[in-house]
Amino acid sequence: MLDAKAFRWLPWVLAAASGAAQAQLNDSGQVRCYNATAITGTVSVATPAPADAGFEEQDCTRGRDTAAALGQLTKLGAGAAGFDFSKIANDGSDLPAGAALGTDPADWGCTRDNVTGLMWEVKTNDNGLRDKDHSYVWYDANTTINGGDSGPVGGNSCNGTLPAGQCNTSAYVAAVNALAGSNRLCGHTDWRMPTGQELQSIAHYGATAAPYIDVAYFPNTTSPFAFYWSGVTVASFAQNAWYLSYDDGGLLSTNGKQIAGQVRLVRGAP
Repeated sequence: MLDAKAFRWLPWVLAAASGAAQAQLNDSGQVRCYNATAITGTVSVATPAPADAGFEEQDCTRGRDTAAALGQLTKLGAGAAGFDFSKIANDGSDLPAGAALGTDPADWGCTRDNVTGLMWEVKTNDNGLRDKDHSYVWYDANTTINGGDSGPVGGNSCNGTLPAGQCNTSAYVAAVNALAGSNRLCGHTDWRMPTGQELQSIAHYGATAAPYIDVAYFPNTTSPFAFYWSGVTVASFAQNAWYLSYDDGGLLSTNGKQIAGQVRLVRGAP
């Protein structure tokens, strides 16, 4: 049986096997061990291998998360379990772990994943362009991406932060990348929609409650009853696109492009 981590990274493993470019991968965040019926313990310096006999080969005893729990992992930044995140200011500079989210140039605005190298948008709670509660239908006019179905142009689900009737994913990407000068998101204008696997790369399977993500580095993650769009069309059914919800531990699924969902932008090599 595949564990959560194997399920999560199977598409990237297959890509690597086929000769595609490889990326460093996050661990799953899971350090709890199980037998057939119950949790047997959590990996720590005091209990380095709590799995029962016959249940030793588990996610909890392997990888970055286990090394972190045992005090054996060196991080560039910080983060739960084996995750390694750094806070990035609105002006693009690195910040200490205690920096506060805000709109001034020296305030925290993005999070860099030091394992994958991706930089992520951090959502706000200020009714502005990047507010956590704004939602968008999936829209992309690029026929090499949309599978023959661009999706709808949108409605008015983003509180007037985009032109009327245009609350869609492409319009949001364009609006963020159009920010100029000191208003640029962390100093960059190459923000894009993430793939499903990229959204999944920051899911924290070891969290004990939703949202299943490190909320210290991704505050304002909408939950419950919310999902985040990827930029990827479903190959076999172009009316749908892939999304991920942090309500259920980060399992990829699909939805009709006309349904409004949340967006978290990313930058860096896919």
